[in-house]
Amino acid sequence: MAAKLIRGGIVVSMDPAVGDLPRGDVLVEDGLIKAVAPSINAPGAEVVDASGCIVLPGLVNAHQHTWQTALRGVAGNWTILEYFHHVHAGLATKFRPEDIYIATLVGALNQINCGATTLVDWCHNNPTPEHTDRAVDALVESGIRAAFFHGSPKPDPKPGQKPFWEVPHPRSEVERLMKRLPANEGLVTLGLAILGPHYSTYEVAQQDFRLAREFGLIASMHCAGGEARTPDGWDRLAAEGLLGDNNNIVHGQTLTDAQLAFMVERGVTFSLTPETEMTQGHGFAITGRLRKLGAQPSLGVDLESAISGDMFGVARAALASQRAMDNAASRAATGKLPETSTIHCREALGWITMEGARMLKMDDRIGSLTPDKQADLILIRADDLNMWPVHDPVTSVVMQAGTGNVDTVLVAGEFRKRHGKLLYPKLGQRKEELLASGRRILGELGLL
Repeated sequence: MAAKLIRGGIVVSMDPAVGDLPRGDVLVEDGLIKAVAPSINAPGAEVVDASGCIVLPGLVNAHQHTWQTALRGVAGNWTILEYFHHVHAGLATKFRPEDIYIATLVGALNQINCGATTLVDWCHNNPTPEHTDRAVDALVESGIRAAFFHGSPKPDPKPGQKPFWEVPHPRSEVERLMKRLPANEGLVTLGLAILGPHYSTYEVAQQDFRLAREFGLIASMHCAGGEARTPDGWDRLAAEGLLGDNNNIVHGQTLTDAQLAFMVERGVTFSLTPETEMTQGHGFAITGRLRKLGAQPSLGVDLESAISGDMFGVARAALASQRAMDNAASRAATGKLPETSTIHCREALGWITMEGARMLKMDDRIGSLTPDKQADLILIRADDLNMWPVHDPVTSVVMQAGTGNVDTVLVAGEFRKRHGKLLYPKLGQRKEELLASGRRILGELGLL
């Protein structure tokens, strides 16, 4: 792989040891960041002109059900209870393996287009191994770095069938996938999207937690929405020593302060999706509750069937909602606003870079522009009309930037987007396939 010299950009490294550079270069060799400095001499390297751009780490989307890409906008007016009824018990049951493939492929390509270089694909519509394999095929084909979190469908039970909440995660599928996606090899890695005690019996949760620990996998689970099926499940898991740093909680609004505290103490991570949480009825994101415990969240899009796939927008929603709650709390307590904003933009940028990397246990590989990390980075045009003038690049990225400003994306040192255009060769064809898939699925349930 030819060396690349990203030259003359405003560098936001997200690494305190490297710092930010008002004008700097980034040298990429063999898929890795080799140097970050005000000026680098690299004879023979391909020069990428970054003048007029902000160079920063690729964004990490820590939670998305990418299989729903063909359903964009369908759930925009649904509460979480309507979503469960229409999607999991309805639309999801109509997906063929090729529907999973095209949705996952286009969804992953869109993440690259939006500046995300890492996607946690929380795939819980895989009733057969063929569905699972086509999802993985799509992630590999897209060129994104991805954590494929293998889940399980949630249809209404048929007569004589056990309901999904009484069915443990399938060991055979985990064993099979471990052979295809060995740990830390390649761009696509494996995790588990388990039910957890909020959505299963305690016996199922217990087995799933042990399964994840046995295979050394991250076990991610939802905790919000309807009523918990096992309200005391978290306390029982903690008492058995089953909660640890390989566990990831999505949402978390139903957790008590005491439960949050013991989870943080044990290294449990949290992935929040503030826009869908507020829109569908989970409640406000628990960002502030985590910060009081000295923890930080990662963030995700969650549902493109409901909101945009733009991680800049997700970060803004998280930042604005928590600032609003902090401001309201201050007014209630003191009759006035805080002396200054309670959260600064650099912290919010960390939620969609380093915190996503930490959640995946990849913070030694991605999340910042640090020498010897993977060369996952993006260039944002700072001289675009909506960005100009840039006085503080971090606040400009968090508060002004959007998908249209993403000029260049590299994943493991390879160009995936350049000069504002995705480099995937069959995009037009894939868009037509996505449209046909969505129309067929919606049509079968009379939702068109």
